[in-house]
Amino acid sequence: MLNLLVNWTTVAIVVTIVAVIAIVFAILIVLVSKLCFVKEDEKIEKTLSHLAGANCGGCGFNGCADFAKALVEKRADLSMCGPSSAEGKKEISKILDIPFEEEVPSFAVVKCSGGDDCKNKFIYVGNDGCVAQHFVMGGTKNCTNGCLGGGTCETACPYHAISVKNGVAVADKATCASCGLCKRNCPKQLIELIPKTAKVYVACSSHCKGKDVMDSCKKGCIGCTLCAKNCPENAITMVDNLPVIDYSKCSGCLTCVAKCPRKTIKEL
Repeated sequence: MLNLLVNWTTVAIVVTIVAVIAIVFAILIVLVSKLCFVKEDEKIEKTLSHLAGANCGGCGFNGCADFAKALVEKRADLSMCGPSSAEGKKEISKILDIPFEEEVPSFAVVKCSGGDDCKNKFIYVGNDGCVAQHFVMGGTKNCTNGCLGGGTCETACPYHAISVKNGVAVADKATCASCGLCKRNCPKQLIELIPKTAKVYVACSSHCKGKDVMDSCKKGCIGCTLCAKNCPENAITMVDNLPVIDYSKCSGCLTCVAKCPRKTIKEL
């Protein structure tokens, strides 16, 4: 059996040296942190306190703190934030000394009603989500502007305000916070933010001629112009075979809904 002799003097010296080094490094860290400290603009914290705090990322920044900093540095605009209240934005305008413009509350609608009623070009086998499917020949749908139904918008929405039903995404007006994440993530760009006061919307994005639409989809707009011709407020105009609603003129009479032979214009 070996006798282990411990030189306690040597151990004490080593421990002392390590402790001294640790203390020196701690002092250096404190000094460097104080010397290199950059005082954050107090406007950032004040601005942040008036944002919704949802951290949804709909504005395109990494959370509300990042967005608040961008606002102070004039790299962002208040209109980029949907969830924040009008009162909060008004206070931020005062803090940043910028003009306040009252915004019309909005929500998302999916401008497609095809889904299972739109023919497929092929059977897709691959990763889940619309983005992955879109990389393969623009997706399965015969209609180049058809909702792929992969649920990318549903996954992106932090408010659970959008879901896929019968192969097409549908937004819930009551739950939508107008953050715009679904819009940003849709590879087909089928999602639009419209005024919450809107009574109708066009559930189609195809600019194809009527015959081509009928060959591909049972519910797509065929550009018949009946909605525009019969609107008593002249709130609908045809743009490239598709009706466009001027919500400042629309009275919500629902004449367009009644006249649309394909039921592409939907009541909200």
